[in-house]
Amino acid sequence: MSEDAHESKQWLWLLTGGLLLIAIATFLVDSHGWLLALLLGLGGLIVVFASSEMMIKAVDGYAKRKKMNSFVAGTMAGLSSNIPELVMLAFVLMATPRVGFIVTILTLHVGAAAFGIYCSTLPRDVEGNAHLPKPLVDLSTDLYAAAAGIFFSLGVIMLLMKAFSVDPGADVFLDTTDLYIFGVILLMIQSVAITRLVKRFSGVHKPESAEDIPVIQDKDETLLSITAILSFSIAGLIASVIGGHSVGEFAGILVHELEEAGYSEMFGAVILSVFASAGAFVMIGTAHFQKKYNIAMANASGAITQVPFLVLPIAMIMLAAFTQTGVIPALDGIGGVVPIDIHTTSAILLGFPSMLVLWKAVQDDGKVNWLETSSMVAIFLLVIYLLVAHG
Repeated sequence: MSEDAHESKQWLWLLTGGLLLIAIATFLVDSHGWLLALLLGLGGLIVVFASSEMMIKAVDGYAKRKKMNSFVAGTMAGLSSNIPELVMLAFVLMATPRVGFIVTILTLHVGAAAFGIYCSTLPRDVEGNAHLPKPLVDLSTDLYAAAAGIFFSLGVIMLLMKAFSVDPGADVFLDTTDLYIFGVILLMIQSVAITRLVKRFSGVHKPESAEDIPVIQDKDETLLSITAILSFSIAGLIASVIGGHSVGEFAGILVHELEEAGYSEMFGAVILSVFASAGAFVMIGTAHFQKKYNIAMANASGAITQVPFLVLPIAMIMLAAFTQTGVIPALDGIGGVVPIDIHTTSAILLGFPSMLVLWKAVQDDGKVNWLETSSMVAIFLLVIYLLVAHG
């Protein structure tokens, strides 16, 4: 069997192995200890990896048929990588709404740290600069700035609501109406961003780097059929849901064990946020090792921009819907959902410096040098540490 043929079937072997581990954990392991957690976590991550392979095949095939910029194609694939995260978050939100809300915000900080770390792996010129794709510089940076403004405004409003409450000793909440309005507005920004990305950058173009998907394919290259593209896409989505649920079960067991061992709630939330972002991380790594750097960068950037404008608003809407339908109880008896306390407020407010630093590092010249890379990683890790240690 040739190497290409072996690589083309890699996703199938991964999917089979991952599903087998999940099946063993589900049907053959009775205990709820570390063995179950290990099987679910490993099996889920392998299935997520296989789903990423399938999504990259679909994206690559569609981009070549449509002569699409690979950054745009990678962004579309990145949208689907949020499905495991949303599946996992849905279970967390139903079980512990407050922790689920915090986890959603923390995925932004984890994704931002991953972006900074990934920038250190990019090819660099003789001056040590990593050149970033034009769509990221022209459009994604606007989303970084918008996210910074939103996190700052929402964090300050939460502080003011707490500080100027009519009854200083009373609990203050974001209610269902607040969450519905915030969610719809944030989703509107994401829809505009995707529309502009496709209109501005998805047409025939001159590739900006050797890693970009070429407009003209090799003569001997066979394009994937539309049926094959749809099949890989649907199978990848289904696999991501299965893998995401399994990883979510693993993370729940892990966090419970950490709490039993005396670790803080915020520490458990950070661990959950790392596993919630597993789909995006796997897709970044897969695309990078295949030398599809623009697809990898699109997912690295999307792991940041899609949290405030896709994952967070959907989580807000789910929280409001769960409260209205009685899945989770209203905290004040009439619609209170998210308590305004030091944990929820600090998670929101500290999103501002992360987005501001990221915007400045990318926007100034469309490149990332070693100083900017180290500064980004340091800021993001500092924020995560502050949240865990003092949040």
